[in-house]
Amino acid sequence: MVVSRRTLGSGSAALEVSSEGLGCMGMSEFYGKGDEQESISVIHAALDAGVTFLDTADMYGPFTNEQLVGRAIASRRDEVVLATKFGNERLADGTRVGINGRPDYVRQACDASLARLGVDHIDLYYQHRVDPSVALEETWGALGELVAAGKVRHLGISEAAPATIRRAHQVHPVTALQTEWSLWSRDVEDNDVLATVRELGIGFVAYSPLGRGFLSGAIRTIDDLDEKDFRRHSPRFQGENFQKNLELVERVRHIALEKGVTASQLALAWVMAQGEDVVPIPGTKQRRYLEENIAALNVELSDEDLRALDAAAPVGASAGDRYADMSSVNR
Repeated sequence: MVVSRRTLGSGSAALEVSSEGLGCMGMSEFYGKGDEQESISVIHAALDAGVTFLDTADMYGPFTNEQLVGRAIASRRDEVVLATKFGNERLADGTRVGINGRPDYVRQACDASLARLGVDHIDLYYQHRVDPSVALEETWGALGELVAAGKVRHLGISEAAPATIRRAHQVHPVTALQTEWSLWSRDVEDNDVLATVRELGIGFVAYSPLGRGFLSGAIRTIDDLDEKDFRRHSPRFQGENFQKNLELVERVRHIALEKGVTASQLALAWVMAQGEDVVPIPGTKQRRYLEENIAALNVELSDEDLRALDAAAPVGASAGDRYADMSSVNR
């Protein structure tokens, strides 16, 4: 199949990407043990299929995920639209330093990412989290300098509130907002975030479009997760929240069965059906799941399907916060 294209941003900020991307985070951390060779094979298979929008960040690993992606694309850089992020500062041993938006740090982080990725420019560079201790205009002034220097082509912001998005956009055109959006994380539809980016002509990159894997239907108990999987400590995977969310997943899975697709494919198709300005970046570290995710591009949803899904997983239906500590999101 031919993977279609979508455009994030508008005017000088427009960036064409594959209509589905590949989130690489789980290849290095957070979702249990990974296999580097298999992960590189997944990236190559994605590129072969036309999924060329790759997403990473300096804090994944930390640092090792950018290195892995860099090795995977070393001979194929021209095929890739490469996105990475800065702002969640960590040490090499994994210690979390905090959120950092200082201009000097922005420059240092960019240079370090370029070196780890083995590239001379980053196609889309996100502020991963907003630093409340630094004026946003200072952070984005430094980002604008990186664009002027040719080190970065386009700018994005992640988990930002509407007023913050507007302030950033005034300093330099924002190409994309990256925020969690799926059938079990629909906050953006109800808090003016989606309305704001559409008003400003900013694209929307949906991370965790499969609800951190929960919407796949493959997670039935907490014991299905690796002992080092961060989801074991996520509020939505705890106790009564887990059971309530499992009921939501069962409703989605039932609709998928009726339609003859997997629950994952239905969940991805729903995200893509939200608009041509929306690009999901499901993550996987196995080729079989990559193939399943790509096949979601062929799933067409009727108005009746969309109504059924809206009833099965309405805004606010999920139980529990998205993170154990929500203080760094929606700033």
